Amino acid sequence: MAKIGFIGCGNMGGALAKAVSQAEQSNEIFLADLNAEMMNNLAQKISAHPSDANTVAAECDFVFMGVKPQVLSACFAGIRDVLESREIKPVIVSMAAGVAVSDIKRMSGVDSVIRIMPNMPVSVGAGVVLACAEDISEEQKAAFEKSMGKVGIFDWLEEKYIDAASALSGCGPAFVYMFAQALADGAVACGLPRDKAILYAAGTLSGSAKMILESDKHPEKLKDEVCSPGGSTIMGVKALEDEGMRGAAISAVIAAYNRTKELGK
Repeated sequence: MAKIGFIGCGNMGGALAKAVSQAEQSNEIFLADLNAEMMNNLAQKISAHPSDANTVAAECDFVFMGVKPQVLSACFAGIRDVLESREIKPVIVSMAAGVAVSDIKRMSGVDSVIRIMPNMPVSVGAGVVLACAEDISEEQKAAFEKSMGKVGIFDWLEEKYIDAASALSGCGPAFVYMFAQALADGAVACGLPRDKAILYAAGTLSGSAKMILESDKHPEKLKDEVCSPGGSTIMGVKALEDEGMRGAAISAVIAAYNRTKELGK
């Protein structure tokens, strides 16, 4: 049984803790957060142990750092003595945007590091978690993969791709929510009730994403299959092109990537 601890269990840390609690293995989960009320509520929901940062650093096999990049160094400074005193060091799991594995090693004093970038839909088992690692054993890697069994898509990749990938999957849900709202607004403008419009927009996005994942067809091919000559859909596509939808989406990912690089400095 692995002991898995979360230092920082706000929006992202809490979502991932929830997903880990649902993995098909027996783990003990420990939570540490300055917001005691939020921590205790989450602990009750996922059957975790309310704790503190020093206890997590001292006892857990995997220490998830769910804090913002700007405070990561200070957080490690508070637990470094505890980490260094351990005979068997834990695996540090960082989800801080833009912070390299080498920097995590330097701040923590621990060699075994997994750098991840999860996104919010992990809380409903339909997220994306990107990961790279250094100096972890095959046993540790296998245990970590099992803990990620209910997140949705889990994928290892080289660290040089993490920032670009996280600008897409980490920030992307916000862009998708904006698009869903815009689709619903369009339908409301045409007379559809708001609750129905949101339901249909969400179902359309969910089903379309599933088609991409399961059909092995390029998104452009799937789009073409919906567009009948002279039909309604192709006119809607033209309107999106006229308004620069694709260019705006590309620019959004690039802007998120550039900010991620800035946060890591």
